[in-house]
Order: sequence, then structure tokens, then C-alpha cells
Amino acid sequence: MSRRIAPPAIRGDETVAELVDAAMLAYNGARLREACRLLREQVLEGDVTVGLTLAGALTPAGLGVSVVAPLIERGLVDFVVSTGANLYHDLHFALDLPLDRSSPFVSDVELRRAGRFRIYDVTAEIDVLFKTDRYVRDRMEEEVSGSAIGSAALHHALGRRADELERQGKPGRSLLAAAYRASVPVYVPSPGDSTIGMNLAALALRPAGAPAYDVSLDVNETAAIVFDAKQRGGKTAALIAGGGSPKNFLLQTGPHLEEILGLGGDFGLDYFIQLTDARPDTGGLSGATPSEAVSWGKVLPEQLPSTVVCYVDSTVALPVLASYAMSGGRSRPAKRLYDRRGELVDALRRAAASATGACASGTRSRP
Repeated sequence: MSRRIAPPAIRGDETVAELVDAAMLAYNGARLREACRLLREQVLEGDVTVGLTLAGALTPAGLGVSVVAPLIERGLVDFVVSTGANLYHDLHFALDLPLDRSSPFVSDVELRRAGRFRIYDVTAEIDVLFKTDRYVRDRMEEEVSGSAIGSAALHHALGRRADELERQGKPGRSLLAAAYRASVPVYVPSPGDSTIGMNLAALALRPAGAPAYDVSLDVNETAAIVFDAKQRGGKTAALIAGGGSPKNFLLQTGPHLEEILGLGGDFGLDYFIQLTDARPDTGGLSGATPSEAVSWGKVLPEQLPSTVVCYVDSTVALPVLASYAMSGGRSRPAKRLYDRRGELVDALRRAAASATGACASGTRSRP
């Protein structure tokens, strides 16, 4: 269906939502408009479980506290899958350690001599890293002990301590603290590929060692979240900022339930919104389209009209998307999935046990 392009003149006093609706009518502007409307009008219904993925250096740019934390606090995100780096840099904000706007054209040799590091056009004193490292190691020594843990438990503990800083009147804010308060589980599919993981590895070299990190817990917990949503007659959605490992980790929940565990039914996502600068023709996961995901059982085929890919930098599009979604005071009750992890995995375990014949024989629920 086609519609005439006849926008009103911009006045200069528009809200973000008004600007999106009135002026973003073609190309990737139109895709962003479609994503905004899909998110607000369908994805944020009460029966939809929303997973947010974060890849790329978003928290150093301030998007953790300016965008992600408010989405969590309004109940608009139910679980998060992130790179470890985003959560490590989030802790700079919790500790009120400054990151500075700079230029991508400064001399890195001079920065090194001055004891500063750079993330494109963000710079900071190297001591920001050292102070954050000490904080992470000390908190993990205090909080993490006993049996093997998954990443949700680790980040929940770090979020609780970040929340304590906020309640003590410290000026910093944190997406991990917001996730702790809302009981939103935060997963990292590649735990060793970040400074939090390196600090945990450092603890493992000590005589007392460090607790084992069980990535299988993360795989089963995220699959259990999707399984529970579908069993209750609800829907699932992915809001993907960037791509990479977090994107695949969320999308693999459907194949894990169907292909690996042999459970009957379709567990693909109902909604798919991605902000990316990756091309599909290189074969990489970051650029893979929702249509391609259908062939893997990651997205329901009949739901392809409810998928949008915006080829826009996440630092541009995510604030717009969030502001549009929250306009008019939009919020939902928090699902508090972190508190229900044990219950959800137990239900998945029972379902998998009844399907072990299919799983063991290598058969699948459908061709």
C-alpha cells in the first residue's frame, strides 16, 4: 500500500514522537518510524516478554544511564543480553568516575603518554579502569562464592552493590542498579571477553580460587524465559542494538527449545527490531535479516511483517526509539524474571525430560 508523502513543515517545538511521525517518511528514517510504532503499539503490550541486546560501546557514550536504565525502570525491558564490556563501562557511571567527550582525531600516542585511553571520541584517565577493576574484584570476592554461577547472578550481585551506592546518595547511576531493582536478569554470552571476566579470571589464580562460571545456566535460563512466555500464551520480542554475540544468544532460544531439547511447538520470536550498521551480504550474524532467521526457527514466519531492521547507528536510533516508546508516560508492571529463574528452569527441565526420546534420537518437532 502506498501513501502520499506530504509532511507538514517542522516548527521547532515538536516532541521526538511528533518529529518521528511527521518527518521520517522514507529510507531508514521510515524504518526507524516503523520500529518506533511497532515497539509502542505492539511490542510493549503486557503479554509480550521483551529481551534487549546491547553490542558496541554504548555505555561509554552514556546510553546505559540515559536510555537503558529508564526503559528498565518503566518495565519496558524484561531481560538484557549484553557484551561484558558494556556492563564494565556501566560501572564507571555507578562509581561516578568521569568519561569525557573528546575527538576521534586526537593523538593516541599523546593520550598514552598522558595516561588516558580512548573509545573513538570518548576519553578518560587510565585510573578510571584501575579503580573500576579494584571495585569489581573486591565486590566479586565478597559476593560470589560457593557453587557455579551464571552471568545473571554475577550481574545481579554487582547491581545490588551499585544500588547501594545510589541509596547512599552517591551521584552515579547505573543500568545494573536499575536491573537489580526491577529484578531484570542481565546475561553476557561471552563472559571471558570483557574486563569483568578478566577480573574473575584473576581471582581464579589465587589459592582460594574463584567459583566456576557456568554458561549452560545462561543458555537454559534464557530459553526457559521464552518457553514460559509461550506456554502462558504470550509473545516474545527482541530489541537488538548492534548485533554480535548478544544478538545470536537471544535468537538461539527458539532453536534450543525446538532443535536441541526436542520440544513441540514453534518458539521463534514474535517481534524483531534491530538497529545495525552491518550488511547482510557478508554472511555475518550482525547483518543477518529476520527473514534469514525464519529458516532457523528463530523468528516465526507468520510474524515477518512484525520485524524491522534500521540501518542506523545505535547511538542515534536507540534514544529516539526509547523516547518514542516512553512518550505519554508509557510503562508496564515489571515481570521480575530474575526472581523466577529457578522456577522457570525447573519447568523447562520437566518439559525436556518428557521429550528426551525425541532429543536423544536426533529427531525434531518439525522438519
